[in-house]
Amino acid sequence: MDINNLEEDNRKLVEKFGAVRISKLGKLPQFYTFQKNLIYSHRDFDKFFSALKKGEKCAILSGFNASGTIHLGHKPVFDTNLFFQKKYKLPVFIPISDDESYITGKVKDQEEALKNSLELAKELIAYGFDPKNTFFIIDQIYTDIYNFAVKLSKKITLSEIKATYGYKNEDNPGMYFYPAVQSAHVLFPQEKFNIKNVLVIIGPDEDAHIRISRDVARKFGYRLPAILHSFFLPGIDGKKMSKSKNNAIFLNDSLEVIKKKVNRAFSGGAVTAEEQRKKGADSDKDVSCFYLTKLFLDEKQSKNLVEDYKSGKILTKDVKERLFEELSKFVKKFQSSLKKVSKSDLDKSILRN
Repeated sequence: MDINNLEEDNRKLVEKFGAVRISKLGKLPQFYTFQKNLIYSHRDFDKFFSALKKGEKCAILSGFNASGTIHLGHKPVFDTNLFFQKKYKLPVFIPISDDESYITGKVKDQEEALKNSLELAKELIAYGFDPKNTFFIIDQIYTDIYNFAVKLSKKITLSEIKATYGYKNEDNPGMYFYPAVQSAHVLFPQEKFNIKNVLVIIGPDEDAHIRISRDVARKFGYRLPAILHSFFLPGIDGKKMSKSKNNAIFLNDSLEVIKKKVNRAFSGGAVTAEEQRKKGADSDKDVSCFYLTKLFLDEKQSKNLVEDYKSGKILTKDVKERLFEELSKFVKKFQSSLKKVSKSDLDKSILRN
């Protein structure tokens, strides 16, 4: 596992695109994603957090693609969203991009995109989002979003979209128009609910989308949405987590599948148990150790685990067994909650025209 490689996209945002390291801010929320460096950089988070503490109206916005499902890599972003929802009673707006999934060919048709969107909304409620204070924007259902997108599209140029996304003449026009739809999602809480302070928590690969949204916001006189950039988590192979690489642990995986994935996770251990007892392990390269210390264990537990692993007191199999225990509890809770999500929960949280 190469942390420098995982950090590359995050660094580019700071070095080339004007984002600011979160560590440069003074007081940060007392939450594990900030304390464990799972939030890397920001745009205007200081302004958002100041408004939040003053009691001004604030909201969280967090999108999801309708071609996927929840995996372990989403945990830091979802948990941070939930922290703000629970501690500050903030509404959370969740656009699920059924249209983008269709026009880019990630799903076979619109019916599949809609079906996936409804299932994702159900999964997100099961994860812990409050159906009374969470608003899903599924564009096939909330078609009014397109009127707003048309309004915003007037201030987005074709050259800007080509430069940002690299689209060519062979690409369909839906792909060219979607940045306007995405900007409509991001600015929706301001337009519809007059909530001017909006925080969007994203992976570093999504920053280009939000840069267009912020540019559009300036042109129309909206307040710029604040951004937090999460840190790319490694997949079980130590490389960037990706659905296409099949290196993620999904929350709908069976425990048997999760066990197999954990067992083949990239290790920082020695070739033999005897050698590892003598020399210890390289915990910085170990994926299971990373997941445990960053996502599941508190500071004291993490310190003890790393010390024992580096000293050879515990072996790779012990670390993987510990991770499987934590994942089992986490996944069982989610899968149990999923069975309890009712149709009324979905109905009250999906926005309609």
